[in-house]
Amino acid sequence: MGESYAALMPANAYNWIAVWRRNFLAWRKVALASVLGNLADPITNLFGLGFGLGLIVGRVEGTSYIAFLAAGMVATSAMTSATFETMYATFARMDAKRTWEAILSTQLTLGDVVLGELVWAASKSVLAGAAIGIVAATLGYASWASILYAMPMVALTGLVFASLAMVVISLAPSYDYFVFYQTLILTPMVFLCGAIFPMSQLPSSFQQVAGLLPLAHSVDLIRPAMLESADSGGAVFHVGALCMYAVLPFFVSTALFRRRLLR
Repeated sequence: MGESYAALMPANAYNWIAVWRRNFLAWRKVALASVLGNLADPITNLFGLGFGLGLIVGRVEGTSYIAFLAAGMVATSAMTSATFETMYATFARMDAKRTWEAILSTQLTLGDVVLGELVWAASKSVLAGAAIGIVAATLGYASWASILYAMPMVALTGLVFASLAMVVISLAPSYDYFVFYQTLILTPMVFLCGAIFPMSQLPSSFQQVAGLLPLAHSVDLIRPAMLESADSGGAVFHVGALCMYAVLPFFVSTALFRRRLLR
């Protein structure tokens, strides 16, 4: 029992770096296409909704709508980047390419592999979030200092959604099943969690549900940081909630992966 538990946990504090480095070296060959692909959807939303609806909506919560939306798009891009990296690239390495099988023949444990994949997905989410932030800062909808200040929260957001996606891929028989997670979980979160419009506009019952979702905590951290708002109350609560969303799925996914890989 003790040996089984040890195999699920990282062997030490640095083995995961080997997995991260392996993914980075492979990603370098397609880096430009990868970054542009992650930017397409949030940039389209930023300009389409920001300049389109912005003219109709005016100011939201004391700021211009496009500045309000830009912060939401940073959180959303971190979510989608980490999720898609995990669901498609990580799933391929685990299943079709059998990269994990080769890695696990070394001294690395399953926990090392999963942790390395999570940190890699979070790293890509930082790139995606930073790119949206740079666009916002260039257009004058956020300050450069506020973008830097928001980056740790973007990284935490990426870690959370990578961890949640790990549970999905540990259960999914094939790529075809990912669409259910995308359409039933991710898309509703974008509209419920304050990324596009304030949660206060929702019915009270929807607000209560949305307040439990991880993207809502991310938006409530990133938006005050980017808008340099003094209203950052509850930051400790939001960080704690996101840490729970990151840690608990890690343990669940490693247990599920062990069962799957031993079949």
